[in-house]
Amino acid sequence: MNKKVRLQDLGLKDYKETWDYQEELFQTTLDIKIKNRREDAQLETPNHFLMVEHPHVFTLGKSGDMGNLLVNQDQLTKKGASFYKINRGGDITYHGPGQIVGYPILDLDNFFTDIHKYLRLLEEMVILTLAEYGLKGERSKGETGVWLDVGTPFARKICAMGVRASRWVTMHGFALNVNADLGYFDLMIPCGIKDKAVTSLNVELGQKEVSMEEVRKKLITHFEALFEAECIESQA
Repeated sequence: MNKKVRLQDLGLKDYKETWDYQEELFQTTLDIKIKNRREDAQLETPNHFLMVEHPHVFTLGKSGDMGNLLVNQDQLTKKGASFYKINRGGDITYHGPGQIVGYPILDLDNFFTDIHKYLRLLEEMVILTLAEYGLKGERSKGETGVWLDVGTPFARKICAMGVRASRWVTMHGFALNVNADLGYFDLMIPCGIKDKAVTSLNVELGQKEVSMEEVRKKLITHFEALFEAECIESQA
């Protein structure tokens, strides 16, 4: 079981380019697993963790409702945003500058074969990171992701999640609002959930800007501990 994870910081990168890159890594791992099964080979499967910021973009999951996007193409263009229908779970999500987006492309056979556990550990990684800033991140029953003040009229989402898995290989992942422009969330019904607010780490801390690099490092530290993994920095 290979618990080494190739960590790549892609910087600010177009959503479609990143999606294509994810698909390439995902398919390579699947091909190795298929070869191992068919030929009784013992080839090691790789694990990847991409971290990225995207230009303004809205993405709609397989089961998503197009009605949750509240603007048309012309309005999106004026806002400098793009839109894609994609192959992850979940409904509509926004990505943009000031948001840490993480895409773990893991062979869960190297860790544990349990998608529910996988999602809960990703949430825990974010919850532990928020705790370092004095914030109590929580899960909301029936709603994937990480929230603040769950069960109150002030409940607000700070991290969205949506994943895809095939043969225990994962792709897509999470989006944590660090210095996000929250105005873009007004252009949709986030994750299809009405009457729930969205927030960002800098807003919660009353700061103009929080160090993205510092947050990334904290996320990786908790990821390594939770998954008993070793992240190795690598160039794209």
